Amino acid sequence: MTAEYDVGIAGAGIVSLAHAYHLAKRGLRVIVFERGAKAQGASVRNFGMIWPIGQPLGPRYDLAMCSRQHWLEVLSGSGIWHEQCGSLHLAYHDDEAEVLREFATESAGTNRLVQLWTPAQVASRFPAVVQSGLRAALWSPTELAVDPREVIGQLPVWLARTYGVQFRFGTPVLGYDEPRVVTPEGDYRVRRLVICTGIDFRELAPRAFVGSGLEPCKLQMMRSQAFGTHFRLGSHLAAGLTLRHYASFAHCPTLPQLVKRLDKQYPEHVRYGIHVLVSQNGIGELTIGDSHEYGDAVQPFDNVHIDQLILDYLRTFLIVPDLRIVSRWHGVYLKHPTEPYVVARLGSNVLVVTGTGGMGMTLSFGLAEQVITEWLGELS
Repeated sequence: MTAEYDVGIAGAGIVSLAHAYHLAKRGLRVIVFERGAKAQGASVRNFGMIWPIGQPLGPRYDLAMCSRQHWLEVLSGSGIWHEQCGSLHLAYHDDEAEVLREFATESAGTNRLVQLWTPAQVASRFPAVVQSGLRAALWSPTELAVDPREVIGQLPVWLARTYGVQFRFGTPVLGYDEPRVVTPEGDYRVRRLVICTGIDFRELAPRAFVGSGLEPCKLQMMRSQAFGTHFRLGSHLAAGLTLRHYASFAHCPTLPQLVKRLDKQYPEHVRYGIHVLVSQNGIGELTIGDSHEYGDAVQPFDNVHIDQLILDYLRTFLIVPDLRIVSRWHGVYLKHPTEPYVVARLGSNVLVVTGTGGMGMTLSFGLAEQVITEWLGELS
């Protein structure tokens, strides 16, 4: 066996990297095992949105804001591109505008700093937004933008250089017979193991998966050509369909009426769980999506009709000059029907952290700190 490590981590996606960061900051010897030459799962197949506004007020929003602060520290320390771009939710119907007003009212006096904007305010700052029919918008300064491919590619280098985290790429974990992590290249001595392999965690912890309530969710997404600096959104963008998607809007009194109207007006979008978000990375590429198909509906084949529905709705709120789609893909993550994430304990020295759904980028660093603080406290 090789040298002993305090903690091994299976997987090198964002939840894994966040755990490695917090563990190594505490002075622990950490080794990360990744089955591929680099992580290829949901952590690189997303918008790159750090999105606290999607979390309901209370512990989940506080966790997202804690995670945001860690993100800023990590991104500043590593020099990885990021932008404090905020987010803008656009309302083109009276019922959408009313939900935004209710959301702003609920946020008053809290740490959720949002503002209700007029169409004129939107036009002055975001000229690419469709102005015709715009009723109102909700501005939040909190959200961040990253390029998930850059983050997942560059964070391991920074963690290794700054905190001495060891990485073994191309090295799947085949099993754990405490204190031995079994891999094709040999065994490693690891006192504790954290499994953050996303959709693949059932391979390492099948008993934990059975009865967990977790189900797979498939999302289709697209990316545009790089616009450089001549076309910048200036913010993450969302519109009416998004209001029915995130739990943060669930307490708005008139949301049920809005949902009823959307069900009738956009039956195909509702069928495929489509709500349309747009983000932009440092070189100006737009990431556009997405859809949500669950359980038995998850297939390895993409549906071109879903992509067209997404683009059709995009045109109702954003004018993109010479938009060309240069890549299309889908991602699959695990989602729990009621919980924002799942932490399963397989004995005192093994944890599974998974099921963050579409919130992995947003919650990762805050969740990892919370999990590690509790876990190591119990073992001390």
